[in-house]
Amino acid sequence: MLEALRFTNFKSWTRADMPCGRITGVFGTNSSGKTSLLQFLLLLKQTKNATDRALALDLNGDLVKLGTIRDAIHGHEESREITWRVSYGLPQALVLSNPSGGIVARGRQLTLRASVRIHAMAPRSRSLSYRLGDARFRLASRTSDDRSFDLRAEPAREGTEFGFNFVRTTGRPWQLPPPVKSYAFPDQARTYYQNASFLSDLEAAYEAALDQTFYLGPLREFPQRDYLWARSRPTDVGQRGEKTIDAILAAFEAGEMRNLRARARLWPFQQMIAYWLREMGLIDSFSVVEIAAGSNRWQARVRTRPGGSEVLLTDVGFGVSQVLPVVTLLQYVPEGSTVILEQPEIHLHPLAQAGLADVIIQAATHRNVQVILESHSEHLLLRLQRRIAEQSIGSTDVKLYFCDMPHGESSLTPLDVDLLGNIRNWPDRFMGDQFNEVATAEMARLARRTAQSAE
Repeated sequence: MLEALRFTNFKSWTRADMPCGRITGVFGTNSSGKTSLLQFLLLLKQTKNATDRALALDLNGDLVKLGTIRDAIHGHEESREITWRVSYGLPQALVLSNPSGGIVARGRQLTLRASVRIHAMAPRSRSLSYRLGDARFRLASRTSDDRSFDLRAEPAREGTEFGFNFVRTTGRPWQLPPPVKSYAFPDQARTYYQNASFLSDLEAAYEAALDQTFYLGPLREFPQRDYLWARSRPTDVGQRGEKTIDAILAAFEAGEMRNLRARARLWPFQQMIAYWLREMGLIDSFSVVEIAAGSNRWQARVRTRPGGSEVLLTDVGFGVSQVLPVVTLLQYVPEGSTVILEQPEIHLHPLAQAGLADVIIQAATHRNVQVILESHSEHLLLRLQRRIAEQSIGSTDVKLYFCDMPHGESSLTPLDVDLLGNIRNWPDRFMGDQFNEVATAEMARLARRTAQSAE
């Protein structure tokens, strides 16, 4: 689970600092930098997935397309560096063993720090370090051209004892090359040093955290009248929700069951999806059925009102098909995953937007799925506040932020949410000013009535 994201000099941000909770919500004005926060996480995952190990950052892939490094760096200033620090809570303690005997480090929190700069119009890694427990393992440039690096082991905090040192292999005087893909130690580190094999465990833990990160974008596929399922099992529902029906059918075929809370009755996967769509006020029933036995062609059918006719998903309100990938993804991903959602409330009416907050809360509290979302929905936010007041989720489990760009640079304000769900530092222009709109409209009515009376 992602515990914190910090970076500098990325797009409209000179600095961003975002501690994360079970639910992390980013709200704010248009073009204020909200999406860039999510894009940075996707950039890290995209870089990890890249086949080209020479890339320090994979700026243009399946998840994000950022152009050149000059486009991505703040102010397009080539003298700047992009730096970042990401911290993950691990599902179990990671133990690093010394090949010579003993334990080098152990911990449940893994932190990666890295930096890149522009060189020859491309990103080049300058430094890399991992922190685990009381130890830090750092690969840093020793030359101005970033072609030669030193590997060091050191205490994570000053004043602590740490008795491990890397031991150079005899007859290996060559210098180390830069980090691989900005997060991995070069293979030479394990060749040139006798006791550096555990570095692979750090990289594997970081890669596993990114593998457990899933993304659903704001633009989702239109529903279809029928679907061909090749009986494959997708890892998620796709960036545009295009694999949603495949995921539902794969979970159904595997006999997966879900419940609303611990020790509650288990339901088939499709029934859980139908339950949440019904709770949001969108449908009365939902199912995915095969058109004919053995055809592998399937239809998504819904009934919007009790006693009404069953129709295809294509023949009901557009919002149902647009939120279906959100509900499915939150129930489909493995427990302990991190799900990134962009505008999950898109095309939903206010009541359904509020209900979507309950879908997210249940996934976060019961399935241990971390949700990071960017939203414009006041109704979703108000439902989150209400559930905090009702103790359905703790205020410390919800991290909310207001994003703005007051002076040409993005800024992130943590919202102070108390135990009762109140926001104690409500920013100006945070959401629509309902009181001011009502008061101004009433003043206009009064002025018109006064004018009509004077005629």
